Amino acid sequence: MEITKETGKVRRQSPWWWVPTLYFAEGVPYFVVNNISVMMFTKMGVPNGDMSFFTTLLYFPWFLKGIWSPIVDVVKTKRWWIVSMQALLTAMMILLTLTLPHPEPDVVASGHTPISMFTVTLILFIIAAFASATHDIAADGYYMLAHSPSSQAAFIGIRSVFYRVASVFGQGVLVYIAGTIEKSSNDIPFSWQITLGVSAAIFFVVTLYHTFALPHSKDDKPRIDQATSSAKDNLRELGNSFLTFIKKPGVLLAIAFMLLYRLPEGFLIKLCQPFLVHPVSEGGLGLATDLVGTVYGVFGVIALLLGGILGGIYSSRVGLKKSLWVMAACMTLPCLTFVYLAIAQPTNVVIITIALCIEQFGYGFGFTAYMLYMMYFSEGEFKTSHYAICTAFMALSMMLPGFVAGYIQEAIGYVNFFWMVMICCFATLAVTYFVDKKIDPNYGRKDPNTPDAGTKADTPAETEI
Repeated sequence: MEITKETGKVRRQSPWWWVPTLYFAEGVPYFVVNNISVMMFTKMGVPNGDMSFFTTLLYFPWFLKGIWSPIVDVVKTKRWWIVSMQALLTAMMILLTLTLPHPEPDVVASGHTPISMFTVTLILFIIAAFASATHDIAADGYYMLAHSPSSQAAFIGIRSVFYRVASVFGQGVLVYIAGTIEKSSNDIPFSWQITLGVSAAIFFVVTLYHTFALPHSKDDKPRIDQATSSAKDNLRELGNSFLTFIKKPGVLLAIAFMLLYRLPEGFLIKLCQPFLVHPVSEGGLGLATDLVGTVYGVFGVIALLLGGILGGIYSSRVGLKKSLWVMAACMTLPCLTFVYLAIAQPTNVVIITIALCIEQFGYGFGFTAYMLYMMYFSEGEFKTSHYAICTAFMALSMMLPGFVAGYIQEAIGYVNFFWMVMICCFATLAVTYFVDKKIDPNYGRKDPNTPDAGTKADTPAETEI
């Protein structure tokens, strides 16, 4: 690559050459670790309690990634971290493919496959989770260094789109592949082994491409010579941000809102796919794996995205305060679709698809208020740090219910479990009632006199919902 005398930077190729693939690569391992693992362990016959608990543990690196993010700043370049983490993720996917256990068919059919059989698998998933979370830090930092601010703004939608393409790939295409192979071979472990192998092959190609395609920039350089002072600065900044966060007016109410607004979804999200594939005799719908990949992984994701887009448009027109109750209702009422599915156990795929799309659309629409509130509460001197703390509470709001959701379902069955989820909706409505009184009526509302200004803050494009 050629370095220009005027800028001293490597001549940059168009962001079209690397932004789409970079954010596809950011999304794929996230969905493999957090979604494919759920479906795979379920199909392998691991009980819901163990499946839910141990797959929730895999989310810890994203909850804690702010702790080691300064290391990515001071050691090596962002580009180095991206390529290195992609290489490590490729290696983990290959090892997952080669070491995946093959429980006997009668053990799988019993639904009591011991999670201890997958100890090596879980260790590899944990390493992959840390690598993926580190990759997220590096990729988002690199994005701000490798092209101009105007180009960054122009491609913010593109990166979001390709992150969601990764979502469809991870939750839809890969699950469909596993289901198709399962039907043809009648071998569940083999079907997931091939699926992980496909993931590894695709990720290897992406890694190889990025090794040569990612541009270099003089702005992307390690600050190892400043490591000591940077470490002190980071510790001081971290301390100040936490101190100012806990001193914010209404912080306890804000934390309660961040932990409870998504409580129904926190319980629901770990049991959706198991419910869809478990036999009718066990309270599930008995859908084939490939059908779940299409219904939930494709149509469900599309409904989720549509809900998020329309939620953003609606909230920008009326503001956070006026949209909050509508969005809280959209977060809670669609949970009734799972109560209906569990009681009626319909066999009509169209009905099942419509029900899932209603729930996913409502969740995508209602989640907008949650994101806006986090940005609203983060306003002030330490806005970036406070928002990072809020996202940690967001992750915790999903993890705490996830640890126990499977065990509760095993104890009370799917119908009662989904009724319990509906009862948890009262927690969402309660925190909404108290938070609504504290919100600035003008926050998040688009100023009609400045049509291009948008809302006061833009929702981060890749925040997982």
